[in-house]
Amino acid sequence: MRRMSGRIALAAAAGVAAELAGLALIGSAAWLITRAAEQPPLAALSVAIVGVRAFATSKGVLRYGERLTGHDVALRAQATTRERLYQALVPAGPPSQKGADLLSRMVDDTDAVQDLLVRGLLPAVAALVTGVAAVVLGLFLLPAAALVLTAGLLTAGVVLPAGVAAVTRRRAALIAPARAELAARVADLLHGAADLAAYGAGDRALAASAGADARLAALERAQARTGAVATCLGVLAQGLTVAGVVLVAQGAGAGSVATAVLALTSLVSFEPLLPMITAAERMTGVSAALRRLREVRATPPAVAEPARPAAVPGGPLTVEVEDLVVRHAADRAPALNGVALTLTPGKRVAVVGPSGAGKSTLLAALMRLVEPESGAIRLSGSGSTGPGGDAPGTEAEAEAGTGKTVDLRDLPSDEARRIMTGLTQDPYVFQASFRDNLRLAGPEADEAALAEAVRRARLEEWAERTGWDTVLGEDGRTVSGGQLQRLALARALLNDPPVLLLDEPAEALDEETADALMADLLDATRGRTTLLVTHRLRGLEEVDEIVVLENGSVLQRGTHRELVEVPGYYRDLWRSEAMVSRA
Repeated sequence: MRRMSGRIALAAAAGVAAELAGLALIGSAAWLITRAAEQPPLAALSVAIVGVRAFATSKGVLRYGERLTGHDVALRAQATTRERLYQALVPAGPPSQKGADLLSRMVDDTDAVQDLLVRGLLPAVAALVTGVAAVVLGLFLLPAAALVLTAGLLTAGVVLPAGVAAVTRRRAALIAPARAELAARVADLLHGAADLAAYGAGDRALAASAGADARLAALERAQARTGAVATCLGVLAQGLTVAGVVLVAQGAGAGSVATAVLALTSLVSFEPLLPMITAAERMTGVSAALRRLREVRATPPAVAEPARPAAVPGGPLTVEVEDLVVRHAADRAPALNGVALTLTPGKRVAVVGPSGAGKSTLLAALMRLVEPESGAIRLSGSGSTGPGGDAPGTEAEAEAGTGKTVDLRDLPSDEARRIMTGLTQDPYVFQASFRDNLRLAGPEADEAALAEAVRRARLEEWAERTGWDTVLGEDGRTVSGGQLQRLALARALLNDPPVLLLDEPAEALDEETADALMADLLDATRGRTTLLVTHRLRGLEEVDEIVVLENGSVLQRGTHRELVEVPGYYRDLWRSEAMVSRA
């Protein structure tokens, strides 16, 4: 923060110096020209000649320095703002805003930071100092002319910008939401083109987008007209002020030299002030943008980070979920209500149940994406023990924390997700090569590790046929559902977390693809600590335990053989799947 303040001060000083050099250049040039017309000795003009050259050169150098330092600090501030916005979004869980609206905030609203500095703060400081310097010069030469100049500068630099801000404030507050609405509708058109065409809704969607575009254009045209009128009034104030200064100077009997200096310095003193009218128009939009950014940054995080983070237990980990209660809102029923399960090293547990049973919420709690209302998730080290099984067998194991138990809430959320992560329900494909999309889970992985992950996910044939450097389309539009899920599985295997979480890996796939993927998945996770959330029961005879959830509570638990022998949800669903398979 101190370094940023220093850069802002340096940029402001360079801008002020450049404007003062310009003011001094015009004043000294006016004096030189009018004094030279009186044909004095050359020695009487030598100082002014040197001053004109010095001020002309320094103005260009200082202007370059002001642009360089000003844009440097503006870009740094924008980068910092965008980074803080990312940091506010990541721990906050699923955002309430739409994706297109968040994109608008991330791009357009963070750009407002540049305008705040480059078009607002820095020019305002330079305009203020330049105006004061011009008035001081006027007071020295002719106080009456300084009063006229002060009135003109206040009109152009204060009254008109304030009027523009007052007129455009309400309109500017509507522009950001209108821009976000247009972005959302365009995103819907791009990503939903196939569905819109299938249901004949393309024309309606285009009309809605055109309407959003027309509303935004109308608001921006109205705002532009306000700024144009105010700028014209500012130029008029500049001309009237210069004329008034000349008339006052002539009426007071000031000489031609003083009159010329007063007239030209008055003229040039408006140069840094007139952009303030446009800046005031822009600042109203900047204020709305900054307010929208504060709304995002004020979003409370979904989970609280521990004040004193605990160390991760050493050795293979056992995860124990005890009487877990998670509620997404205070006025809603619990998404999880007293759930308990244990994942010992190498154990594979499947969680099944109808939609809305709380399966994905359980995974979110394990990955520290939601805060439990009560209950606990504990991690225990389970390495070798010494005689009697009471303590680690070696001093090194004791230092590593083997045998220690910690609550998941005592670990940083990033550390919790390093331990327990895997395949999410909606894996994302970036506009990048297949290799880079895979390397997302292991930036330091070598080619052998990438190839092994692809082989275990049964994706090697497609990877070789398509090419490792083939660019995959955004959102996975260029890959099939099965390939997308296998890519996500390869990422999870490459990441190699101590506890692998798999959320509906066969969701939205056809029967044949889903069966093949589940078979490969169960084969790839053999001997790994795994929690599998799924709607499908085929292949679950291979897991160690099955937990049936409904309405956030555990209804049944046991092995596949045990559950199909007793009445209940699991046996009913198993028989239903068997009937569909036979059909």
